[in-house]
Amino acid sequence: MRLVFAGTPVFAQQALAALHASGHDIALVLTQPDRPAGRGMQLQASAVKHYALQHGMPVCQPSGLRLDGKYPDEAAAAQTAIAHAKADAMVVVAYGLLLPTWALNSVPMGCLNIHASLLPRWRGAAPIQRAVEAGDAQSGVCIMQMEEGLDTGPVWWRQALSLSEDETSASLHDKLADLGAKGIVQTLAQLSHLSVAPQPEEGITYAAKIDKQEALIDWSLPASVLARRIRAFDPFPGAHTLRHGQPLKIWSAQVLPQDAAQAPGTVVQASEQGLDVACGEGVLRLLQLQKPGGKRLTFAELLRGQVDWQDTVLGH
Repeated sequence: MRLVFAGTPVFAQQALAALHASGHDIALVLTQPDRPAGRGMQLQASAVKHYALQHGMPVCQPSGLRLDGKYPDEAAAAQTAIAHAKADAMVVVAYGLLLPTWALNSVPMGCLNIHASLLPRWRGAAPIQRAVEAGDAQSGVCIMQMEEGLDTGPVWWRQALSLSEDETSASLHDKLADLGAKGIVQTLAQLSHLSVAPQPEEGITYAAKIDKQEALIDWSLPASVLARRIRAFDPFPGAHTLRHGQPLKIWSAQVLPQDAAQAPGTVVQASEQGLDVACGEGVLRLLQLQKPGGKRLTFAELLRGQVDWQDTVLGH
């Protein structure tokens, strides 16, 4: 097919690469404008833009798509570019901008979206993180026909996979990116033979965008909840606590089968096995941490720095 592709991060880039490798003609790529990033805050192109330019694909980077919005000239330029592309369909993957009605209707076969959840569970911005945070046993990918509602469209293709007990958002992201890339190629190849199914009315949940403030650990919560949040916020924004007023990121932890008499946040024990911290319910063993300006280290490595962890209360 002749396609318009709209996407921004690595998750989307994998789908673009798969479509390109399978012989589809990518007539236009839409991606977010370059953003400042890194310590120097230099403008950096998205993963999708990098791939598109490497393979000679035309790129359009509007700041908005609403013709009556904040960037009407950029939206109009995108509308013109899509019209000139004369594509059969648009594939949308983690693009980051809402598609207005004109965009949804801009190509004959409409817009197909790769969504990283088993819809209608976890509609919205952060389905991968919310699935890990909730302790879901399964996640997956849906290829959906886009409508004006938030991830409400009927589903062409879905595939589930099981989450491991130590699943992080990083590991699940990679699995679902691979699944989504394969799924969109399969879906487009079989589209004339597939039947589209409306989403169930029951089981609808929304995956709100991750707020950095969520990553600050509240030690009054149960250890099991905190363990899931630590895995959910890996790699972004990284769960963290305070030690003597300094941030301390926590990348890996496990729930211990014991209770603590101490107040939440109190260090129960520090050993080569990890840093055991009292929670609202149970004890959490911190296994991998990161100090400001440092790298991820096991607690055993941190312990060799001769830091006294006894009688410490985290969170202050």
